[in-house]
Amino acid sequence: MIRRCGETAAGPTLRTTAGVTYDEFNRFCAALPATTHVVQWGGAQVWKVGGKVFAIGGWDKADRPAFTFKTSQLNYDYLADKPGYRPAPYLAARGMKWIQQYDAPDSDDDELRYYLRESHRIVSLGLSRKRQKELGLNQEGAPGAQR
Repeated sequence: MIRRCGETAAGPTLRTTAGVTYDEFNRFCAALPATTHVVQWGGAQVWKVGGKVFAIGGWDKADRPAFTFKTSQLNYDYLADKPGYRPAPYLAARGMKWIQQYDAPDSDDDELRYYLRESHRIVSLGLSRKRQKELGLNQEGAPGAQR
């Protein structure tokens, strides 16, 4: 089983043959701009941008990895009924658009990478303009700028 995690000109990548591990998840999230990491909520790997959560690794009672992320309304509607995905425990029950990938054998690393990047973008856009500027996020022409 070969597992690789690296960085390309387009940013961090996840490549696995048997699903993403928590170590790979953590390396990927660490490579996104202006992120911080804490372990909380019973050992979950929690990733934040500007102090706001955008991704959680863990938080599922099964033996397999689970990854939780914020989504757009469209992605939430699409993923909520897709096999291997579900509205995120605790968060979705409170009306928030969070999804958990917990057993998605047909999905690939590119799909998870897309949703993690998108979650990072959505959460960073929710920060004040001043905070975004302090962190170098969403600035026209800035390295690592997102739109």
